[in-house]
Amino acid sequence: MFVTPADASPDGSAVVRGVRYRQFDVAGAAGTARVHLLTVDLGDRHVRVRLLHPGAVAARETVSRLAETAGAVAGVNGDFFDITETQHPGVEATGATVGPAVADGRAMKAAVPPGQRFGPAPPPGTTGREVFGVGVDRRARQGRLRLVGSVRTATGALPLGGLNQYALPQDSIGAFTMWWGTVSRARAVCGTDTDRAAGCDTDAREVTVRAGRVVSVSEGPGAGPIAPDTTVLLGRGSGARRLAGLSVGDRVRVRYALVSGSVPYAFAIGGFPVLSGGEPLPGLDDRVSAVRTAVGVTPGGRRLLLLALDGSADYRGGLTVAEEAATLRTLGAAEGFNLDGGGSTELVTRERGGIVIRSHPSGGAERPVPNGIGVFAVP
Repeated sequence: MFVTPADASPDGSAVVRGVRYRQFDVAGAAGTARVHLLTVDLGDRHVRVRLLHPGAVAARETVSRLAETAGAVAGVNGDFFDITETQHPGVEATGATVGPAVADGRAMKAAVPPGQRFGPAPPPGTTGREVFGVGVDRRARQGRLRLVGSVRTATGALPLGGLNQYALPQDSIGAFTMWWGTVSRARAVCGTDTDRAAGCDTDAREVTVRAGRVVSVSEGPGAGPIAPDTTVLLGRGSGARRLAGLSVGDRVRVRYALVSGSVPYAFAIGGFPVLSGGEPLPGLDDRVSAVRTAVGVTPGGRRLLLLALDGSADYRGGLTVAEEAATLRTLGAAEGFNLDGGGSTELVTRERGGIVIRSHPSGGAERPVPNGIGVFAVP
């Protein structure tokens, strides 16, 4: 049962036309959880939803700063990310997200292998490629984004196994573009497809391609900005040995796409599903309570629900993933998707004085995050 705080309006308040904010309390196994909720009418032509990001995959900023900089009227944090590399001494944590990401119809990154994920265990049957987003038809939906790509050379085509991701599959070749950022790519050759903490490959090779030709070849992963007309190919294991056949001056064509199998996404973000067809997915965790962020959509895909739990001391117990799914279902969601939680959870809205943080961060201060969901007013 939902309980509205005494000092809050039961119907909430309008942020802008087509966007409403409200808060209410939910009884969970760990105590009372306070919910901050944005309801977004995607059928309103004056409202848009887009990916919030700091301009690079391997970069982080607070949700309030992301929303302020982008001009959003509201927003929440997004996907889980590479937050620490204590298991790989000397290797820099990239801050890059776990799952795929699409911004303004552009493929920014693909998903890391399942064993390289950060965050709680997803439901059985998930692949790590799951996303939640809005299609070019302006309808919100859950789906999967699969990377399809190749590196074409004079001697044939090599499969592409990664795009701007902090962990490449074993024995693969990954592509890094200007959207990666300036952070070292060393983390991409560490861990295995089943063990995030496994060691780093010593057999790694980079090939830099500019305007369709190889301009440099180097041993090991590099760092620094990548020019707009440039792609850095990084191979690990047998992928590195495949790249060894390329020399400066060779012609190379790199192609890639994130394929959904349905209506293309205008915006998409990673996480994992918790609700499908109005029913909770089997195997959802019902034991661990935590502060969480989630997104839901009502039947037809025209009404979006952005939910963030409060992280203040009075409500820090939070909800289990199963309770989160039940809450989204009670709110009318047919599909529900779990995003990063804990110290990352945050919901903001824009008031006359600027961006206001509605939910208390559980760590006492905003945590920089790599992406989020932004709500925008359109004239």
